[in-house]
Amino acid sequence: MDQNIVKVALAQFNSRLGDKQHNLQRMADFCHQAAHLGARLICFPELATTGYRGDLLSSKLWDLSDSEDSETYQLFSSLATSLDITIVSGFAERGRYLGEIFNSVGVWNPGCDGISGVFRKVHAFGIEKQWFSGGDSYPVFDTPIGKIGVMICYDMGFPEVARILTLQGAELLLAPSAWCVQDRDMWDINTACRALENGSHLLAVNRWGDEGDLHLFGCSKLLGPRGQVLKEATCEGEELLICEVNFTVQAHTRLNIPYLRDRKPQSYARLVQHSQHTGEL
Repeated sequence: MDQNIVKVALAQFNSRLGDKQHNLQRMADFCHQAAHLGARLICFPELATTGYRGDLLSSKLWDLSDSEDSETYQLFSSLATSLDITIVSGFAERGRYLGEIFNSVGVWNPGCDGISGVFRKVHAFGIEKQWFSGGDSYPVFDTPIGKIGVMICYDMGFPEVARILTLQGAELLLAPSAWCVQDRDMWDINTACRALENGSHLLAVNRWGDEGDLHLFGCSKLLGPRGQVLKEATCEGEELLICEVNFTVQAHTRLNIPYLRDRKPQSYARLVQHSQHTGEL
């Protein structure tokens, strides 16, 4: 097989709210299935290990949060190495002081002792601000299939995030999400725009299931570098979506539709000045 074509897996599943043991077992099963089907990377949704709704979990969210010596870290590190697959998953990350929790995504690479890196959600949506501290950086992670950049759900609605990740060398964008059905139209628009603007494949992995009165509708998908949907999961239940990312096509697209090369950053001073004036930078 062409080395520039890589199989990846999007694990759309129904996290059981507050039942981390159940969720980890289901996620391990998905990892085994993905590796058996030849995937080199598997991506799970936002807060996959705990479920999404902090307002329903309340202070139990602290008990479910993970740090580097936790079962979650150990399990994913072991699975990544034994299955030769990179695991990307949302989880509740325990902070440095008591009560500090981040809505995070971890990257576990094969052959590494422990986690390879963490992205902390920068743009909290709605009531998330009550439960989670915010991140403030956009790291890019090395993996065996190339450099990846992560944005979590609402982060994807801010074009600056995907652009920063791309300019820092991300060759593949991932968006683990818990996107509700009322905003299905925004899901389709945001995913297509972020892929097209950056000439990048985008793995948009959405949670499926119900938490209280919130329905998370799935429809995970792989977008191509022209913003086109290459493969899409059902909106009716769980699914392990196996896709192919063609990095040669991505390189050709960036040459033919040169959004990155045609940027004029010297003309964007007003954007920077506005941000400085409002205290955003």
